[in-house]
Amino acid sequence: MMSVQVWTYIIVGITFALYIGIAIWSRAGSTKDFYVAGGGVSPLANGMATAADWMSAASFISMAGIISFTGYDGSVYLMGWTGGYVLLALLLAPYLRKFGKFTVPDFIGDRYYSDTARIVAVVCALLVSFTYVAGQMRGVGVVFSRFLEVDINTGVIIGMIIVLFYAVLGGMKGITYTQVAQYCVLIFAFMVPAIFISIQMTGNPIPQLGMGDTLNDGSGVYLLEKLNGLSTELGFNEYTEGSKDRIDILAITLALMVGTAGLPHVIVRFFTVKKVKDARKSAGLALLLIAVLYTTAPAVAVFARVNLIETVSDKSYEGMPEWFKNWEKTGLLTFEDKNQDGKVQYVADPQINELKVDPDIMVLANPEIANLPAWVIALVAAGCLAAALSTAAGLLLVISASVSHDLIKKIFMPTISDKGELLAARLSAVVAVCVAGYFGINPPGFVAAVVALAFGLAAASLFPAIILGIFYKRMNKEGAVSGMVVGILLMLFYMAKFKLGWLGDTPTASEWWFGISPEGFGSVAMVVNFIVSLTVCRFTAAPPQEVQEIVENIRIPSGVNTPSVNH
Repeated sequence: MMSVQVWTYIIVGITFALYIGIAIWSRAGSTKDFYVAGGGVSPLANGMATAADWMSAASFISMAGIISFTGYDGSVYLMGWTGGYVLLALLLAPYLRKFGKFTVPDFIGDRYYSDTARIVAVVCALLVSFTYVAGQMRGVGVVFSRFLEVDINTGVIIGMIIVLFYAVLGGMKGITYTQVAQYCVLIFAFMVPAIFISIQMTGNPIPQLGMGDTLNDGSGVYLLEKLNGLSTELGFNEYTEGSKDRIDILAITLALMVGTAGLPHVIVRFFTVKKVKDARKSAGLALLLIAVLYTTAPAVAVFARVNLIETVSDKSYEGMPEWFKNWEKTGLLTFEDKNQDGKVQYVADPQINELKVDPDIMVLANPEIANLPAWVIALVAAGCLAAALSTAAGLLLVISASVSHDLIKKIFMPTISDKGELLAARLSAVVAVCVAGYFGINPPGFVAAVVALAFGLAAASLFPAIILGIFYKRMNKEGAVSGMVVGILLMLFYMAKFKLGWLGDTPTASEWWFGISPEGFGSVAMVVNFIVSLTVCRFTAAPPQEVQEIVENIRIPSGVNTPSVNH
């Protein structure tokens, strides 16, 4: 029998070789290839690539982990991220596609006829992307540390090298086709263990239905009923009941939704297809492909939670299974025998509790806890790497395009050649990877929390400028710039004070403004951004007539196949 480690080396090795092969095959020869994959990607390939880009390490690793520990409260991530995708695909993407700009700062710079607006948008896009990519690199480090038994930091560095290779070589072209392969790997890796465990626990092969089914032990007890019972016995809230304030749930969901809709790396996706119709088609396909994982995640969370409690609670430490010891080595699971009885006390009360479990390990440890075959465990590791690397690559592209296209080409060196711009884009990607690696090694929190902050930053800065730019032709540069600056500064201040503890001691939840957590504060900062933008706009000159005509033009659905405005 081959061990998990050998299987992991084999499966991860094969998938990495596949990604590198695709990168070499699809290397970019021009800036158009580098930024938008030449604009000739089919709707199906783009749908799969968008889905892979979308389902980052946060979706694959962290989301089910958070739902597993917080139960009902964790559903904000499900609602926020899927709702955001729908908002983006239906509301924003077709209009931005029609405007015909490669990047979000490019759209904002041209729509608001101002280099200042462009620079502010670049700064916002960079802040969002770096915060987001830190979460992905952290995910890569977690996988490597457990399955290949290397240090988390070494794992981050290996991930950096792989991403760098295909992002720098192929640009969007390399990334798109690599992501098609990554989608296949990650969805297979997520579904196989979920189906296995669902059959094992409830006899139902469909995890989404298995979650609400009765247990396989003939007791007739429903799985969720059993989990509620286990949770309350240990002093936790009932799994199906939430403990968060409604206002905070609403704020986090909204921040994730609108942050999602303002995420630069997903918007770029809609430029890689030939026409607006294809953009809509690929958005619909991506939604279906994303739904496969998102509807399964709550089931995976429930299975993992029940299995974890039953395996560890009040059991002898010496008799702990191998997976427990393996995860201990990574430092993501720690046991401290406070009462010296040799048993694991896993309870809600922090004074008595002896076990700390990082939410990020739940999806990865789940197949091991359920005693699934070694190849399934290795497959999950490869899937997780696929999820993290695909999103990291998309974000790196945003970072390099923002620097090379929006700053160097549009502001500092307008006469730069296509070749020079391509070199600048590649060098920017190299610098970006190094910065991302640093944050992956020194993360500000676990994966999903870091990612939630990135969404908050996008909601606070870019979303209002995009929305008003499309739907309000009176919106001018003064309004947009002041709104973005106020929104991003407010969000950064709140993050620094209430999350990162940069401004003295980190305050407790009782001191949050309006009872809203840092993950949800993006919604408040967004509302402030809208108010500032619209107020300043009222007291300053209207945009030039030609800009207002462009906005009018974008919203007309007729003649979508022919570019209505030539810049």
